[in-house]
Amino acid sequence: MAHTRTSYVCLPCRASYKQPFPDGHERRCPRCAAPLIHTGSAFAAPRRRDTAGWRTLSVLLNAGIRFHKGCCGGGPGYRPRTLSEVRERMTHARRTGEPFATALTRPELP
Repeated sequence: MAHTRTSYVCLPCRASYKQPFPDGHERRCPRCAAPLIHTGSAFAAPRRRDTAGWRTLSVLLNAGIRFHKGCCGGGPGYRPRTLSEVRERMTHARRTGEPFATALTRPELP
């Protein structure tokens, strides 16, 4: 039986790696030896030169948002793709007291 592979990211190197599903030990970046962040199997990395895309991704990952597939194959749900979408949702979260992770995954702002 084949083992499931999932995505890991190194933010300083702007690199994404597919590796076997987590088995308890910490994964390290082959370039800089920094710890890799488990992003989930439904993750698609931005191009390395896409600075805004990596900044957006950094905000999402630091807020605890990951890209796991749903139980019915629906994917991870809404994730902001631009810095302006991130700013809108962060402003909404500060005004309403809503947790950042919830505001960032909200498809529409009220």
